[in-house]
Amino acid sequence: MGDALTVEEQARVCALAVTLDRDLHEVVTRHQNLFAARPFDAALISGIAMSVAFTAPEYAGDQLRLTARTVLWVFAADWQFDHLAQTDDDVQALVASCVTAANGDPCVDGGHPLALLLAEIRNELVSAPAFAAMGPMWRDEIGRMVAAMAQEWRWKTAHQAPPASRRTALTLDQYLANADNAAVVLVSVTHWAHLGDQDCLDHVDDLKAASREVQRAIRLINDLGTSKRDLQWGDLNALMLVSRTEVTARLNAVIQSCHELIEPLEKTCPRQAAFLRRQISFTAGFYQVSDFWGSL
Repeated sequence: MGDALTVEEQARVCALAVTLDRDLHEVVTRHQNLFAARPFDAALISGIAMSVAFTAPEYAGDQLRLTARTVLWVFAADWQFDHLAQTDDDVQALVASCVTAANGDPCVDGGHPLALLLAEIRNELVSAPAFAAMGPMWRDEIGRMVAAMAQEWRWKTAHQAPPASRRTALTLDQYLANADNAAVVLVSVTHWAHLGDQDCLDHVDDLKAASREVQRAIRLINDLGTSKRDLQWGDLNALMLVSRTEVTARLNAVIQSCHELIEPLEKTCPRQAAFLRRQISFTAGFYQVSDFWGSL
């Protein structure tokens, strides 16, 4: 009977993912100029939906819709910064447009398509009761994410530029300090602001600190799982800086730190502590088999 119930619960989470998948496809249809590139295939959209459903299975589809849309937006931002931006002016224009949208500037309607989708997310998020308190935190995370993506663009550009003497002497510590480009904390803050669970709001600073460490773990898990693709696409990866042994050792240390930060939260806000743990577990399991992105 226990096995049957386990399968039933797994099936319910899969059904939740299907609900989110359908909503994300509707977003993609409305914003085709952002998602026309080949790597935005149907499997990427489904992968996003599954990642949200399996990390927060206690909630209903309408409670997770904005979380999933934010993850989708992060993928769009990653594509714009890493693959479409050609100059520093392009990068700075993206940063400014996203910050403007996050601040709720009405002029964003004439802005970049990436900012238009972000404004759409913000316009829904602002109606959540918790946004009054969490709005500044959310805007700060948007700023941190786009600044980190801009920094990685500069590092990547310097790393690729000949001659070798001009390449950046980037360290693993510097690279991990820029992990806001993975946007894990942004997604978590969006999730918490939209849900508005009181135990979460009461401990949001501790949750955010734990999420920042989870973000570093996910950055390294991602790099270990996608090194071949990153090399092919010309993206930065921790394995370009140090050996796989060193990256794995650092990952193990970061995960241990994650557990130490999350453990006290299991008593004060257990659902969100579980959410943070599942983010690590889902990412680790997913990259053992596949990648979110489709092919170029």
